Amino acid sequence: MLQTLGLLYVIITSDLTGLAHGLSTFQWPNPQLAYADKMLYESTLGLLAQGCPPRNNSTVPAQWLRIAYHDMSTHDVDDGTGGLDASIQFELDRPQNIGQGMFDSLNDFRDFVAGAPFLGTADTIALGAIFALAGCGGPVIPFSAGRVDATEAGPETVPEPQQDLASHTEAFRRQGFTPTEMISLVACGHTLGGVRQVDFPLVVTNTEDFLQTFDTTTNFDNAVVSEYLQNTTQNILVVGPNVTTRSDFRIFSSDGNLHSFLSSDTFNETCGNLIERMINTVPSGVTLAQPISEPFDYVVSEPLFSYRNGTMSMATTLRIVNPSDNPSRTVTMLWADRQGSSCSSTGCTSPSTHFVQVFLGLIGDIQGLTADRYAFNATINATTSISKFWFEINENDGSDPVIVDNGGSSFAIGQDSVFIDNSRSEFVIFSSSLINYQKVVMAVRGDASSSVSITTFDPHTNTSTPPYLPTIITTNLQLDDSNPAEGEFTFFTANVSSTVTFLNISGNIGGVSYTQENFDMTVVDFPFVSISQ
Repeated sequence: MLQTLGLLYVIITSDLTGLAHGLSTFQWPNPQLAYADKMLYESTLGLLAQGCPPRNNSTVPAQWLRIAYHDMSTHDVDDGTGGLDASIQFELDRPQNIGQGMFDSLNDFRDFVAGAPFLGTADTIALGAIFALAGCGGPVIPFSAGRVDATEAGPETVPEPQQDLASHTEAFRRQGFTPTEMISLVACGHTLGGVRQVDFPLVVTNTEDFLQTFDTTTNFDNAVVSEYLQNTTQNILVVGPNVTTRSDFRIFSSDGNLHSFLSSDTFNETCGNLIERMINTVPSGVTLAQPISEPFDYVVSEPLFSYRNGTMSMATTLRIVNPSDNPSRTVTMLWADRQGSSCSSTGCTSPSTHFVQVFLGLIGDIQGLTADRYAFNATINATTSISKFWFEINENDGSDPVIVDNGGSSFAIGQDSVFIDNSRSEFVIFSSSLINYQKVVMAVRGDASSSVSITTFDPHTNTSTPPYLPTIITTNLQLDDSNPAEGEFTFFTANVSSTVTFLNISGNIGGVSYTQENFDMTVVDFPFVSISQ
């Protein structure tokens, strides 16, 4: 059985010293945590929220925070159903979910996040809420992946401005919040954005007002509370001409707990805790992964293999967070063969070919973090092959080298009988068309009687409006006539969509079954081939 080779996160051996900061790690393999770190710290989604940018007479972060709450609000603590599960995709025709921002937010999440079998739309909506707060100067809250996307709409339970206080209190109770927490959560949500006249003409009755903001600032701050307490608020849900829709007034005036929010620290801490609870509200039976509040210190990317002329090669990278500025540092990859024995001092090692600085996104920038990524391209004897690998970081300053080896167990390569050949595969581009594809070439240590199939996960569909559901296809590979058998290997191929992000591999070679789950297609380095039409 082939062990999962997804993104590799590592634990450093416990007996090493000399580290300048505490390590954030977990035991490999865990592709869910690995990809969650990547989306939180290396995706471009957070850049859309940076600086609290305006959109549609509102702001991007206000729209992201709104869709997160509206998606979560289907939760019922009494029976454990509903929660943040992406059911909002099926609920956009409801008056309570009106607004172009709902569609724009889902398009943001579709276009800027490469989904995975273990990180779907619901997780991305939660990420959006985290980026919304951080992008507008609010608290940074941890991210826990593992939400399960719904396949149908939930109940119509989003609170609406015309409802009375008792209805709002019951709605928030059902979602898991006390009356005091209801007041706080409304204040936390309404520090951003406002009410658009085109969406709620019974609330904003003046047709010349495109948007009535909740307070006089666009940042995540306590102005929505201080202006209310000082009787200077222009919040349309407090002082609007339609008394029936003054929902914030009814909620805010239901007790005196808002005065504590005059402290910015109290406001940020309370809001961070409540919004984290909000995005972590999921149906019973759904278990979220451990929360990520900082990037993992050492990250190894998907190993990419190739075979030519009797030699295998393996390419990978090692990300190091908060490295010191040391031009003398050397980083080396080491490995053992299929018999598990180490090579001589002149073999089974490969120095890094180069390194690049890694921008850790909106959250990493706020946390003052930096990272370098070291690249490796090792030449491996195809006969003895490779069973496991690890890394040595040497500052060359007299200190002991740091060994990155998954807590002493190294990073095991489960088998070498079937793998995607990175150098023979191709990314095919048509010069006059947008319909590109990836030609996947599979190297099989066997003859033409072998069989191989792949199951691809593509988060993108051809639909132009929500719901955006992934496409999952199983394909049997065929013999590749353009890559004849060489050495012990026979090559099989299939064409897959250019937007496939992950795939599973199943092979039968000489009566032995092999599988590999969650191969990360987002890190492959296929050569580009342009075809004129």
